[in-house]
Amino acid sequence: MNRLVLSATLSQRGAVRYTPAGLPALDLVLAHGSEVSEDGQPRKVTVDVKAVAVGERITRQVGALVLGTGGTFAGFLASGRNGRGLIFHITSFD
Repeated sequence: MNRLVLSATLSQRGAVRYTPAGLPALDLVLAHGSEVSEDGQPRKVTVDVKAVAVGERITRQVGALVLGTGGTFAGFLASGRNGRGLIFHITSFD
């Protein structure tokens, strides 16, 4: 199963663009910070995640967020353009 749920804040947002199929798309960067347990030891984790929202509903919803807004983003991971890196495709936000 390819499903990712991430608590994060919106740190960057590009301009709305359109896919070749004519769907609106919004490129984003999400910032996450937390403390997890690794081998019984606490570890602070911070990560910036490249993300994209594709489609009318989610693009409108995420596009209305103010930079710095936090929440729970859900979706799936896919290869980036030219097969380089991973992109988090956001399908919902709470």
